[in-house]
Order: sequence, then structure tokens, then C-alpha cells
Amino acid sequence: MTNIIMKLNCNTLILDLDGTISDPSLGIARCFNHALELHGLQPVPEKFIKQEIGPPLDETFLKLSPGITSSEINKLIATYRERYSDVGYSENKLYPGIPAVLELLRNAGITLGICTSKRKDYAENILSHFKLIDYFAFVNGGDIGIAKSSQLADLRKANAIDKEAIMIGDRSIDINSAHKNNLRSIGVLWGFGDYAELSKASPTCILEKVEELPELVI
Repeated sequence: MTNIIMKLNCNTLILDLDGTISDPSLGIARCFNHALELHGLQPVPEKFIKQEIGPPLDETFLKLSPGITSSEINKLIATYRERYSDVGYSENKLYPGIPAVLELLRNAGITLGICTSKRKDYAENILSHFKLIDYFAFVNGGDIGIAKSSQLADLRKANAIDKEAIMIGDRSIDINSAHKNNLRSIGVLWGFGDYAELSKASPTCILEKVEELPELVI
């Protein structure tokens, strides 16, 4: 456990999905390269794609294939989503310990929700695939052009969360989005972001293991 000096009291935990609850890297990499190759662009090594998982698809395609136009990005995203909705979402691995931790948190009376850059229907398919959907009071999904900070702001406006909620995620985008909404945050090191990335974003604390989460908030 890193940077923890006391327990965090909270009523709601907002969890990112990719890199926090499950490892989608295989399916995501295959979908990106499927789209790139189908549109005559150079495929990218899976190792590099893994480093870019987290932000919205349009931003990631620009990093994978710099110089592409907005029109090309839209076509790439459509092709990506076609494969993802068919098979890509299931090419996914649940992080060990997640179901047990969610059970502990729910039994402690903590409300759980999802806030992901992924489309809501895809997120719900993944959670249903792993039989986790019933743990969550809400699933907030994103789309192209929607910042995660705006998603959190919408949750505040809808009274789905309050100022005592905590955002949990593996990338700086999760932590920075929490800061923009005056929320506390927890960075996790079992996903795609490393300690340097997360510590630079200044979360409330950083966890190394899934099992440390209930120790922190219960």
C-alpha cells in the first residue's frame, strides 16, 4: 500500500472499468489493429497499444496513427466498434480478487458505480459477462468528444454522487477528472498506469493490490 496515512470515509466509490476491474488489453489491441489494417493503415504492436488504453477512442487512434483525418477516425471507430461488440468485449480478463472485494464493499453499505470512457452498453456487456453488473448502482459510459471530467460532473448534477464520493482508476485521466470535480481519488497499480504517471497526477492515495481497497475505505 502506498501513500496511505489514514482510512478514507466515503459513501460512494466510482470505479473505472478498463485497467481497474478487468484487463481488456487483448481484445482492445485486436480491435485497434483490425480497424487499422482494414482501412489500409499500419498495425501497431500490442505492447504499445496497451500503453494507450484508457482515453477515448478518437484520441487513441490519433496516437496510433498520427496525421489521420477526422473522417478517417470516424471510420476507424466504426470498424473498431463492430468487432468489439461482436467479440472484442469478451476477450477480457477479470483481475483476481475483484468479485470478493466488490462483495465486501457492498456488504459494508458502500454504493458502487462505474465511470468509464467506454460506451455504456459495452461496459454493461462486460460487467454482465463477468456477472458483476448487480454490484453497481449506476454505469456511466462515455463516447467520442465526452471528457471523463464531464461524466463525473453529470453524475454530480444528477445527484448520483456527492462531494464525498471517491474516483478509483489506473490512469491519470481518472485522477485528473476527479480533481476537476473536487473529488478525492485512488490510483491503482494493477492496471495500465505506472507509479510515475499516477503520482504526478496527485491522487489521494495509490494502491498496489486489489485487496487493499476495503482495508482503506471500510
